[in-house]
Order: sequence, then structure tokens, then C-alpha cells
Amino acid sequence: MSDTISFDDFLKVDIRVGEIVEAEPYPEARKPAIKLKIDFGEPLGVKKSSAQITKHYTPDELVGRQVMCVVNFPPRQIGKFMSEVLTLGAPDADGEVVLIAPDDRGAIKGGRLY
Repeated sequence: MSDTISFDDFLKVDIRVGEIVEAEPYPEARKPAIKLKIDFGEPLGVKKSSAQITKHYTPDELVGRQVMCVVNFPPRQIGKFMSEVLTLGAPDADGEVVLIAPDDRGAIKGGRLY
């Protein structure tokens, strides 16, 4: 089990709904990845992310899909690509990433997880 945190600690992590507006292969990454541009609406706008999700997803099927992302981590250099947000996922039975997303009831872009 992980360490216990306070509710105030949880509130420090800003997790928001975004819509993937662009996706392309990232063959230069050490592990297979896809470069994403994710729209969070105003005031955040479009942010970039690199995600190791090639086992379950292709770039074409990702465009228009909603995802959940941590938007307040510092940017991280992934090879020659600067990832601005952390796209969230969970492992499947083989340890491959499955994206975390809101269900299909119309979560708004930029909506905060609570």
C-alpha cells in the first residue's frame, strides 16, 4: 500500500480533461511512443505530451478522444520533444498502458478532476 496523503496534498495535483487534437508517431523515443497535442480549452490551451501507448492505440484513432492529464508538473524533456503534461494511464494485464478518460457523458475540456 502507498503512503497516506492529506486531501490538501491531493488538491495540489491538477488533473484535467483534455481533447487530443493531433497525434503522431514518435520513433525517436527510447520506447515506442506517440506525440500528442491536447486541447484543454481556456485558459490552458493546447499542450504537448509524449505517451507510451503504442500497444493499444494508433495516432489516427486518438484524435478527438478525451484523456485525463496532470497539467501542473514541470515540462519534461523526452528526447528532442518537450512534454508539457502527463497523460494518465493504467496498466493492462501485460503492463501496457491503457488511457484514463472520462466516460461519454460530456466532460468539458479543462474540467478538473475532483
